[in-house]
Amino acid sequence: MKIGYARVSTTDQNLDRQIFALKKAGVQKIFEEKISGKNMERPKLKKMLEYIHDDDVVTVVSLDRLGRNSHDLTDVIDKIRRRGAVLDVLDLPTFAGVEDGNLRALLTNLVLEIYKYTAEEERQKILKR
Repeated sequence: MKIGYARVSTTDQNLDRQIFALKKAGVQKIFEEKISGKNMERPKLKKMLEYIHDDDVVTVVSLDRLGRNSHDLTDVIDKIRRRGAVLDVLDLPTFAGVEDGNLRALLTNLVLEIYKYTAEEERQKILKR
């Protein structure tokens, strides 16, 4: 099953763009949240992580929807994997065409590590501003 997670940082912000993209990607169940990404006490994220299981695909529009620093992102991604699900980030490159599963996993993990670092750097810039 395709499971989506949509998050914005404040109650003033709108989730419509993310929900539209998730539905377009074929997501069947969406967990929505209006809370800062720096806050790891996100009830809907926790509920989604408890809900997922083997062979589910967790879909987010952007990696920074799951967390704002490398440690938190690693923690969430590890929880997704431990539940037997896989992560699909819509704004990241896809390696679906790579036939070798090990190579596909390696490339995906490499891209995730680069983007986790980028998300953390962006968060640091926001804090400085």
